[in-house]
Parts: sequence; structure tokens; C-alpha cells
Amino acid sequence: MRERLAGLEDELSDVEIRLGDPAVQADPARLADLGRRHKQLSEIVSVARRLDEIDDDVASWRSLLAETPDAERDAVRAELAALEAERAELDARLADLLAPPDPYEGRDVIIEIRGAAGGEEANLFARDLFEMYSAYARRKGWTLEVLSASPSDLGGYSEISAAVRGEGVWSRLRHEAGTHRVQRVPVTESQGRIHTSSATVSVLPEADEIEVDIDDADLRIEVFRASGPGGQSVNTTDSAVRVTHLPTGITVSMQDEKSQLQNRQKALRVLRARLLQRAEEEAAAEMSALRRDQIGGGDRSEKIRTYNVKENRVTDHRIGLTLHKLDRVLAGELDEIVDALVAERRRRELEGSAGPDAEGVGA
Repeated sequence: MRERLAGLEDELSDVEIRLGDPAVQADPARLADLGRRHKQLSEIVSVARRLDEIDDDVASWRSLLAETPDAERDAVRAELAALEAERAELDARLADLLAPPDPYEGRDVIIEIRGAAGGEEANLFARDLFEMYSAYARRKGWTLEVLSASPSDLGGYSEISAAVRGEGVWSRLRHEAGTHRVQRVPVTESQGRIHTSSATVSVLPEADEIEVDIDDADLRIEVFRASGPGGQSVNTTDSAVRVTHLPTGITVSMQDEKSQLQNRQKALRVLRARLLQRAEEEAAAEMSALRRDQIGGGDRSEKIRTYNVKENRVTDHRIGLTLHKLDRVLAGELDEIVDALVAERRRRELEGSAGPDAEGVGA
């Protein structure tokens, strides 16, 4: 451990030198990568140095304890207890910091929610999930920008996508990807029977333009008139845009803005995020173990969470966590679930059972 920490201190010095290099400063991609690495290393080194200070302080206080009269030892023991508590906390923090680095740590995300099985009830559930994440974003001080939305006839969403920006967005939302299931009496059910429906959530790290280079010759761009629920026209001009990436067949449509240019720019943001994800999955497959981007088996069709309205219960199946406060979770109180998911991922990483390409918790 000491050798590893010494090596990281050397790396920090090297990164600081490279950040001052004019060639690096002229290269936005390298500058961004080095900036992220500098932040990681600075925190590791800071924690390690404080641990060294605590070890020295503990040794000094223990020597003092041996020389202190019995009547005064309680104060010395209190100082030692405080130092031991701080050391335990910093040891845990250092373990987290030394876990395999996540290449997308610090990234903003694009979250996509779609109604799946269950018809109109699934679309209404997609709206509930979007409102849950919107409330969570407000609680965390993040900003959420709707990129596109396809409203359904009863006020739900057949599909909605949004960009979420802020501190810790990727690490806090990444495990939300997968199939979410709801059990409740639909508004369309006249006999009070409970139905099960589902919606899917995708969480994509947002890609920079310089990171995913898209050749205009690889794009087919079509324009059309925006439409609302039931197909009625909501615009008198052809401002909606459909962008197709010909080499991969990935298609993104945007119609929320009145400007064709704005819709095209939003569509390209989503396209870059999807291409980045695709490139990562292809690279991982070449290493014979598809990299997972969520806790669980990695299958995006796999049910990850169930919301039971009658029992006010939410269960995350990947970690076996059940909470009887669904109303509060849907109001944006997600931290208890998210903290448990993050802790489980870290635990598996530290045990060596889930590195970047291992089964279990993805990096």
C-alpha cells in the first residue's frame, strides 16, 4: 500500500507538470482527462497524508497516556478515541478512492425513459419515473433539461429524454438503468384489479464533440412537422428533425424546439451519447466480457426494481433492498437506495469480484 501511494504521489507531480504544458492546454480532450485525473489523485494524496499525520499523533498520545496520572487519563483517552474514529473514516474513504477508476466519473448524463409493457399504464408510469428523477435532481441541486418528449393520450410519456448536469450525476444515476416494474390499479381499470406494467430507463454518460467524431457524410437528416398525442399537428413548420447514423443505424428524433437547428443540435447530443455507449460495449466484448454499466446481470431487459403502490413498497431486486416508503421514493427521496447500490458496487470491487470487466457490479 505504501509503495502504491508513493507511486500515486509521483503521478500527481507528473500530472501537474503536464497540465502546464502548452501542448496539453491546446488539446481540450487531453486537458479534460488530465484535469479529472488531477482531481482524483489530489484527493487520494490528501487523505493518505492526513492518515500519516493521524498515525504520528496516535503514537504521541499513546506515549503521553503512559506518562499521565490516572486522574487525567480520561482526557487523553478522549483524544485517542477521536483520532481513531477519524482514521476509520479516512481508511474507508481511501478504500473508495483506490477502487478501480470509473472512466465516466464526473460526467453529466442523458437519461431516457420509455413506456414498455402495459400500454397506456406503462406510459403513465414512465411519467412517474421522470417526475421522480426530476424531484431527485432538485434535491441534489442538479439541473435537468428535457431534450425530447412524446406525450401519450392520457398524459404519460411513451418516451422522454433529458440531460442531467451536476456534481456526482453519473455515479448517482448510473445504476438506474434497466427495467422498472409497477404494480397498481390503473386509472383505466374499472373493477379495481391490480395490473403490472413496466418502463425502461437508460442512463448514458454525455459525450463531448471531440470525444465522438461524427462525419456528416454518415448522417441522414430528415425534417418533418412536429406532432402531439394522437398524431395531431402541433407546429405549422417542418421543425422536427430525425437524424440517422448510417453506419450503425441508430436513429434519434427531436421535435420539442421550434427551431430546426436547435432540434438538430439536441439530436446530435443524444446520438453522441449512444455512440459512446456502443463503442464501449464493443470494446468490452472484444475482451470477452461485456462491460456492465449497472448492478445486476447486465441485461437491460432484466427487472431491476418493483414499485408496489398498494403496499407502499419499493424493492430493488439486485441487492434485495425493500423499503416501505414508496410515496417518499417517488417524491425524489432516492438516496437510501442509491447509497446501497453504490456501496454494493464498491464492496464487490474491493473484493476483486467486479473489476471493469468482471461479473456483478459494473464499473
